[in-house]
Amino acid sequence: MTVARLLATFLTETRTADLPERALQLAAMVVASTFASAAGGTGITSARIIRAMALEQGGRTDAPVWFNAGEKLPVASAIQVNAVLSDAAASDDSDLRNIVHAGTPLTAASLAFAERDGADGAAVLRAIVLGYEAAGRISAAITPGFKKRGFHGCLGAAFASAVAAACMLKLDAERMAQTIALTAVSIGGLATAADTSVSREYHAGLAALHGANAALAAQRGFVGEARILETRRGFFEAFGGVDGAIAGTAATRDLGDSWDIMTDMAIKLVPGGHPYHAIGEAAGNAARAAGIAADQIDSITIHRPGMTRLDGPLHPADLVDMAHSPAYFAAAGAADHGFSWAHASAAKISDPVIHGLIDKVHVGAEPTEHMARYRQGAAVTIRVSDGRVSTSTVFEAKGSAALGVAWEDVDMKYRTLMPASGLATAGIERSLVLLHDFRRLVEISQLTGLLRVPA
Repeated sequence: MTVARLLATFLTETRTADLPERALQLAAMVVASTFASAAGGTGITSARIIRAMALEQGGRTDAPVWFNAGEKLPVASAIQVNAVLSDAAASDDSDLRNIVHAGTPLTAASLAFAERDGADGAAVLRAIVLGYEAAGRISAAITPGFKKRGFHGCLGAAFASAVAAACMLKLDAERMAQTIALTAVSIGGLATAADTSVSREYHAGLAALHGANAALAAQRGFVGEARILETRRGFFEAFGGVDGAIAGTAATRDLGDSWDIMTDMAIKLVPGGHPYHAIGEAAGNAARAAGIAADQIDSITIHRPGMTRLDGPLHPADLVDMAHSPAYFAAAGAADHGFSWAHASAAKISDPVIHGLIDKVHVGAEPTEHMARYRQGAAVTIRVSDGRVSTSTVFEAKGSAALGVAWEDVDMKYRTLMPASGLATAGIERSLVLLHDFRRLVEISQLTGLLRVPA
């Protein structure tokens, strides 16, 4: 049996009742987080361009564009537009094993099909949990090889959209397997472009679109190479540089024993690239614990496994730079005794105090203890002019499902970012009530109808 078919059989046989209640609750949080991130993307030019293109092309009125005046698009177009909207603000979730942003395509795809076909909240949550599982397993099988070869995490995100779409379409195991196989030949994406430009959200839109189209093609009976994941020069080998049989065994091992959304999902509670959240948090902790002011700091040193130099833009000039600058996270956390949503603002990105500290940020020796505990984590040491030293270690940043992310955390994010969409406070609060009770939604339009913004 092929790897795609093994995964597909497991996915199609798993019902909502088989899933842990915590997994379903986290899936609802992912929807809320994705909406919040999308609200932050409404004013970003890249998202506006993709939305304008899709609305100009028009077509069937299957599913709504979020935070518009009620315009609807064909299901695949709506999925692409909404995915770009969420990813543009660099505030969507991540899988900590591979920094694949699965929640954006999962939410965009499952809600669009639910809207079109009249599915309920429970069906959406099942699709999100199973899509997270498939994307996590396939991505983990090519990690870290795909990054070393220059590819972007959208490779894995496409499978999130694909499996969610296949779940919502109620495809059988054979057609689910074809959905997975077709997705494997549909997506590329280069990290160097995503790290330095708005190509990041372009990748996200294509990943969501291609995954959905793979499910739609499979539904109609399109048949591709069933062994494409594990075959020689197939997906695992070409993108991950790994033996296909070994990777396939890893991707299908112990199915159902644990759930990726519960062990590896992390909701962003601050903006920017997830690998740097722990740096900002640790820097804030170290400065706050010792009562260190910015003008007292002599040096800020980052220690993390695998980090030997400062990558990314040293002095960020915009949101894209900020999202990929570990030096900015360290300096901002130290200067302000913490890192928050405010640090994605133009005022903070250009703050002269933060930029003054950036030149004092260095990379130190890699940690040698507790290595298994570091999940995108880091230690930060701050030295001050009077000789004091303060260090803080954050093994994984706040927002990790494994640490116990709560609705309280998500609510704060939602209320902070949603006003950027133009929604009134009353609408924001009503939508949040429905998100908390998402599993009992009879029609998704009850929720998406609240996301309309008057023209």
